Amino acid sequence: MVFSFFKKEPEKMVARPAAVPRAKEVPAGAERPAAESAPAPEAQQPAGLPTESRAAKKDLPPLEFSDFVFSESSPQYILDADVDPVDAEAEEAAILYANAQDEAVSAVLESSVRIHQFGPGERLWLMLFDFYRLSGKKAEFEALGIEFARCFEKSPPAWRDKSKPKPKAKEAVAAGNLLFSGGLTGDNISAFDAICRMLEKNPKLRLDLSKVGCLDAGGCGRMLEILLQARKSKCELDLLGRDGLFKLVEQQVVVGRPDNEACWLLLLELCQLQGMNDYFEEMAINYAVTFEVSPPSWDAGRVAPPESAAKMNGQGATEIPGEAYVLRGEIKASRFADLSGYAGVHDPVIIDCSELIRIDFISAGALLNVLTTIRNAGKQIVFHHPNHLVAELFGVVGLKAVASIVFSNN
Repeated sequence: MVFSFFKKEPEKMVARPAAVPRAKEVPAGAERPAAESAPAPEAQQPAGLPTESRAAKKDLPPLEFSDFVFSESSPQYILDADVDPVDAEAEEAAILYANAQDEAVSAVLESSVRIHQFGPGERLWLMLFDFYRLSGKKAEFEALGIEFARCFEKSPPAWRDKSKPKPKAKEAVAAGNLLFSGGLTGDNISAFDAICRMLEKNPKLRLDLSKVGCLDAGGCGRMLEILLQARKSKCELDLLGRDGLFKLVEQQVVVGRPDNEACWLLLLELCQLQGMNDYFEEMAINYAVTFEVSPPSWDAGRVAPPESAAKMNGQGATEIPGEAYVLRGEIKASRFADLSGYAGVHDPVIIDCSELIRIDFISAGALLNVLTTIRNAGKQIVFHHPNHLVAELFGVVGLKAVASIVFSNN
C-alpha cells in the first residue's frame, strides 16, 4: 500500500488479464486433438466454490516463482559444534610426538604459543617446555620462559635436562609382577617354581610377599638361593612386603642355638636390602658366635630403594605413594601383559610415568584396553608425573576416562 503525504487517493491498480497461451498452428487438413478442441467446461471446477470466487480467480495474475530458491535439508542433519583450536593443536602435537615426528611437533607448538597467549593456551606452552627439556634445548627453553612470564604473569617451569641418547631399536622392558602364594615353606614347590619361570621370561620382577604368614628353614633356604641366583644373573628381583617377611624370619633365629642356619642367612640378606647396616653388623657377629664360621660381609651396593616410596630425581621432585608400576624410556608396540598381575594385588593402581619419554599410539591403545578392564573391576587408577606431551596423548586415546593424572610440581 502506498501512502501520500497530500492525502491524495491512490489510483486503483487494474488487474492484468491472465496470459492465454497461443494455440498451436495445425497444418491444413489435420485434425485438432480432442484436448484442444474445446475449453474445459465450467462444470469441471471444484464443487462448492462460489461463482464469484471463480471469477475472481480467473482475473488474478499468475504467480511468479522464477526468483524463488528452494532448499532441502535432512531433519537428521546436525551441525557439529566448533572444535576448540587449543584442543585441536594440542591433539595434533601429541599424535605427532607419539609418531616420533619431532620437527613437526616443534613447528606446531612454536606456532601455537604465538597465537594462544592466555588462559587455556597455557597447556600448549607446557607441552613445548617439556619438548625442549626432552630435546635438550636449554636456550630455547629459557627464551620461552621469558615470554611465558610476560604473557601469563607467573614464574615459568625450571629447566631440567631430560634428553638422553636415542635408545637402540628395542622395546622398553616393564617389570613383571608376581604374588607369592602360600607359606614360605620348603614344600611349597609350585610357588618357588613360578618365581623361576617368571625370571626366565623377564629379567625384572616384583615379588609380592605380603601374604606370607608362615615360613620354615627349607623355605628360607629356597628363597635365599633365588635371591643369590638373581643377583648372579643380573636380574632385578624386587621384594615387596619385605618388612613383614623380616619380622617372621627374625622369630626363627636364636643366638647360641645352631639351627635354622638358612633363616639366619636370609635375615642377613634382608638386612642388606633394607639398608640396616648397624643391625646387620650385630646379627653377623651373633651368627659367627652361634655357628663358629665367618659371616657374610656388608655390601652397600646391594641396598634396595625404600619400599614405601619411589622418588624422582631433580628439582621439584615429589613422592609417589606406595609401590608403583613403572613405565620407562620410549615404549613401542607394548601389550602390558604384566599390568593385570600388578593390579591384582594393588589398589589404587599407581603408574609411575616420571621416566617415560614417549609412548606410541598402538601401545597407548593397548594400555587403555588393559586399564579399562581394571577400572571395571572397581579399582582406582592414577598416572603419576607424565610429561605433558604424553598426557595429551592419554586424552586423545581416552585414558583420562578411566584414570586420573597427577603432574609433577615442576
